[in-house]
Amino acid sequence: MTADTADGDRVVLLCTVRGCGLPLRRLERGLVCARSHSFDTARSGYVNLLQPQDRRSRHPGDSKEAVLARRRFLDGGYAEPLVSRLAGLAAEAPAGPILDAGCGEGHHLDAFRRRRGGEAHGADISTPAIDLASRTFRACSFVVANADRFLPYADGSFALITSITARMNAAEFRRLLRSDGMLLIAVAGPDDLIELREAILGEGTRVDRTGPAIRALEGEFTLLRQERIRAVAPLDRQAIADVMTSSYRAMRARERERLAALPPMDVTLSRDVQIWA
Repeated sequence: MTADTADGDRVVLLCTVRGCGLPLRRLERGLVCARSHSFDTARSGYVNLLQPQDRRSRHPGDSKEAVLARRRFLDGGYAEPLVSRLAGLAAEAPAGPILDAGCGEGHHLDAFRRRRGGEAHGADISTPAIDLASRTFRACSFVVANADRFLPYADGSFALITSITARMNAAEFRRLLRSDGMLLIAVAGPDDLIELREAILGEGTRVDRTGPAIRALEGEFTLLRQERIRAVAPLDRQAIADVMTSSYRAMRARERERLAALPPMDVTLSRDVQIWA
């Protein structure tokens, strides 16, 4: 993890011990606040700032299986048209640090960093996701934290905050975004994976997720524009298995049988994007 200090130019991390919230400064192998609450740096470089009261299970967030499946799918380039367009939109934000809230294994954050430069920070509640992200994208800084409750950064730290098919915490996003900053939200489009949902889950319902996203954010932000990104990708059996494993945690035995029997097919990938200020 890149060093963060309370008195330097870099983004400042905050102590997550209940009732503290003081800035963290770097030690040789971790971080410490003025009240001597300390956090070790993992071998791969991230810091786990998740507190016991901020987790609902022993292993919250995506499993290692889901994380690795998503990494294989993204590394295969199937979603590259979507990732590239999102990175282009991210480059429109003012210069300055980025935060990807719910960053998963870091693929999108690194794409944004490469397109626009600057400090790049990612937070996710899944330790396997953050560990893989930190091992792979060494130019980015990662922490394990519960974005639904508290994102452990100082007020006004970021020029750009992104949430890519992740949960949204409007109050925390508002606290962390600079006054001239941009918030980039992407939710699954109504026809995202519709061919696989019909074949495996037996439902081809087109769900519009933009309304709930707008209702979650409009009290804190002003919606500037919306855009739909869509691509059709030829997926082989491994890619089909990976995208379903990373997208649906609770497939039943019968659904897994259908998944295993599917031939290669063309599959729709889509995102509804919102730009907020």
